[in-house]
Amino acid sequence: MSVELNPPSPAATEPVIRVGPPPQAEKKRRTGGIPGWALKVAAAVTGFIWAVFLVIHFYGNLKVFQGADAFNNYAHWLKNAFYPFFPETGVLWLMRAVLVPALIIHVTVVAMIWWRGRQSRGKFRAHISGVASWASWLMPLTGILTLVFIIFHVLDLTVGATPAATSSFMAATSESSFAYENLIASFQRPASGIFYMLIMVLLGVHILKGFSNMAADLGAMGKRIRAAFIAVGGIAATLILFGNAAIPAAVLLGVLP
Repeated sequence: MSVELNPPSPAATEPVIRVGPPPQAEKKRRTGGIPGWALKVAAAVTGFIWAVFLVIHFYGNLKVFQGADAFNNYAHWLKNAFYPFFPETGVLWLMRAVLVPALIIHVTVVAMIWWRGRQSRGKFRAHISGVASWASWLMPLTGILTLVFIIFHVLDLTVGATPAATSSFMAATSESSFAYENLIASFQRPASGIFYMLIMVLLGVHILKGFSNMAADLGAMGKRIRAAFIAVGGIAATLILFGNAAIPAAVLLGVLP
């Protein structure tokens, strides 16, 4: 009795040769080649920088409730803060030199993270329910609308460019500021005041969810540390939302001026 063994075909023994970069390298090439952890850290750090600025900005805005002189003097002080250690408007330009690149980096890396997430979604997707689901779904929308608001806000109350600003806008001089008058005139327009308040709501949601993401992106795995991040984000979001939204509400209701 004899058993014949069929030799393997040549095709089965030939090595498989792939042409082009490996799948992971190709994926990195299509999405910028920057590691995901680096994008998340950049988003967290730049987001934190802006959150700190917004809290400080909220505190300064509260001076509007002290009257025109207090608010205008505060705005004028910002232009000459720590003079002569810093030149005139030096502090403002230093803040802009930090905030503008941080904003550009934040928008860029968040867009890259979102795009990578879209590209890597498989057939089976995780489903999050409740408030966390709504906050995650709203993050891109709140980010885009906040960016639009920042541009509008600068044109309205800093540059004085119409139609964002009112026709009565008065530019600051070397001796005085008219920040109070410009702010009141802007928020006396119902569309401007209501838009500002709605953006504060969306910004509050963005900050709260952003701090939750920040805890994960920076590797804060302990429950207490994550809870601390969320608590700080909640406090910041609440202050920014109600503190800033109270100003146009007071103007529209006739409490200010």
